[in-house]
Amino acid sequence: MADESRSPRAGSHRRGGKRGRRRKPPVRRKGRRIAAWSTAAVVLATGAGLGFLYFKFNGNLHSVDINAALGKNRPDNVDNGSQDILVLGSDSRAGDNGKYGRDEGTSRSDTAMILHVYAGHKKASVVSIPRDTIVPRPECTTTGGKRSPAVKRAQFNEAYTIGGAVCAVKTVEAMTNIRMDHYLEVDFAGFQKLIDKLGGVEVTTTKAIHDKSSHLDLEPGTHKLDGEQSLGLVRTRKGVGDGSDLGRIKLQQAFIKALLDQVKSIGLFTSPTKLYGIADTATKALTTDRELNTVDKLYSFAGGLKGIGSEDMHMITLPVGADPRDPDRVVPLPAESEQVWKALLADREIPKAALGDSQKTDADGVVK
Repeated sequence: MADESRSPRAGSHRRGGKRGRRRKPPVRRKGRRIAAWSTAAVVLATGAGLGFLYFKFNGNLHSVDINAALGKNRPDNVDNGSQDILVLGSDSRAGDNGKYGRDEGTSRSDTAMILHVYAGHKKASVVSIPRDTIVPRPECTTTGGKRSPAVKRAQFNEAYTIGGAVCAVKTVEAMTNIRMDHYLEVDFAGFQKLIDKLGGVEVTTTKAIHDKSSHLDLEPGTHKLDGEQSLGLVRTRKGVGDGSDLGRIKLQQAFIKALLDQVKSIGLFTSPTKLYGIADTATKALTTDRELNTVDKLYSFAGGLKGIGSEDMHMITLPVGADPRDPDRVVPLPAESEQVWKALLADREIPKAALGDSQKTDADGVVK
């Protein structure tokens, strides 16, 4: 018969004596408990960390409620699977922009593009609008809350100066009769930091570019541009051709394609440290419409565009000609511009007949 004094059940009821002490749990069971608690701690810490980053990045974003400001007096919202986004490059959110040629005492949109994403999100067209294009500007509310009456002739980028994002969108919609689904504004100082976080962008110049105003000094050849050089390139006017805005737009378009190639090549998701730095910098540089004002909404929007590479993006400049009343300004060519807007509204490719000689500048091929 077994000795009951050694039985676990017998020993479990004893209060004293050496033979009544509990045995130590097996090492295996203790190890399992430690592993379980460690796993739980990692999960909780990771969740808290992700939550912190989510709120941090959300806090970086600025947004404008375009829909509420403009109300119902807008072009129809055509639901054909395509999207139209007004993209502006501005100097409005940081004082560092001044050294790149900002006009004193103003906030301006130096760069304006309408990005049309075709149904299926496999290709896109980009229409750049020269900032010195003379267009009708509708009535807008100024950034100070006052009424600014409509005018028949205004320089395009003055809409942003007068009424910010809302007036810029209203002006574009009046020009195109196309409702903008979204609005994205990129601050130039933030753009510079973002390029540095990406590790620079490689471009090849076929001619020398020298512009003291934009701090740019490039000889012909292949260059890895850092943030400051990249910002100089997209803002230079005097460095190429006749110094017009049309030449600068050509450089911007070539740079954007190089930037798309760079983003695809660096493998962001294999480097959490790099991804964090880029996300932090990018969200600080952006102002969006209210429908894109959270990280998850912005991430979902960007995810819908990830299949579009530089080879899938058709980039043009709004067909313009010299303004008969001001040789330093341009005006849209009525027939050609109408063809562009009608094509985008119908989600069709822009016809070549709409472009003609208006796309040719002496900055063609300077950057490739």
